[in-house]
Amino acid sequence: MSTKVLAAGDHFVLPRLLTEEVRKATGDACDVSEVKLPWPHTPFGPVAEVIEASGTEDEIIEALRGVEVCVTQMAPLTERVLANCPDLKLMCISRGGPVNANLEAATRHGVAVCYAPGRNAVATAEHTLTLLLAAARGVGDTHTDLRKGVWRGDYYDYDNCGIEIDGATVGLIGYGAIGSRVAKVLKAMGATVLVHDPYVKPELVEGIAELVSLDELLTRSRIVSLHARVTEETKGMIGAAQLAKMPRGSVLVNCARGALLDYDAVCDALGSGQLSGAGFDVFDEEPVPAGSRLLTTPGIVMTPHIAGGSQEVAHKAARIVAGEVGRYLRGEPLAHCANPEVFQAAEAATQA
Repeated sequence: MSTKVLAAGDHFVLPRLLTEEVRKATGDACDVSEVKLPWPHTPFGPVAEVIEASGTEDEIIEALRGVEVCVTQMAPLTERVLANCPDLKLMCISRGGPVNANLEAATRHGVAVCYAPGRNAVATAEHTLTLLLAAARGVGDTHTDLRKGVWRGDYYDYDNCGIEIDGATVGLIGYGAIGSRVAKVLKAMGATVLVHDPYVKPELVEGIAELVSLDELLTRSRIVSLHARVTEETKGMIGAAQLAKMPRGSVLVNCARGALLDYDAVCDALGSGQLSGAGFDVFDEEPVPAGSRLLTTPGIVMTPHIAGGSQEVAHKAARIVAGEVGRYLRGEPLAHCANPEVFQAAEAATQA
């Protein structure tokens, strides 16, 4: 009898991509049904107790009737969904972390939750470099002026000129899959790279970067890029006090999470000249509200949270979660399970 699988895709990780990869990984072992969630045409957000999800609980409950495995990017796995979907045993979330899943409830209901670390590391690293270079050379404002038919010769004034990467000191806060890739490119471009990451061993940055404290990174770096996860320790980690420690005329880039940064303080720093430029793909409120200072403060180049979006990422995401489905059906250990205690509990129950 075929295992029932739901491919809950969206407009980025398409349902058909999930279905194709599941069939490649499992052959004829699965009966796959599809549902298409509205993200990104409708922004993700909280659904019941989980964050950054798309679709409704009712929609997912209906689609999961009789389903044992779900592969998705954005579907919410909440207490209510779990309580109403007793056949579900495996939820594979094609994101760097299972933020749209209630892990405690999933474990209690005996549902294993997998995720896809590193799926968008290349795309996000490349986008970070795009914004970093654009912010360092004033591309945002000059582009806007030219689109209005205004040729600003004064951008060539010394005080308005940008800075080069070659010879600059660049500080990266976070050295995971994304930050480490950015570091290697910056090093190749001639930058001196500093890293602050309390969880990284010195040997991992050897020959590429120097591991330093946050204060030292801020005081030495002409360009700072954020690559940290949001935790209680990192939330709001860069504010007015931290920006004041950076060399005057510095550049700040954030393609990680908006909660890391005080954006009002950034606007103040740009207005005073403490910062000469900034590049942002993420914000403390998304979409950016109409009255936000970010929309009117000069020196900022912005994109609408698309750093992790490439066609290659969609294929990688589908392939990673489909691989987990294959391992599950073959009885093999899952590669990226967020709650492996589910299997330990099941094994103990079998032996009892």
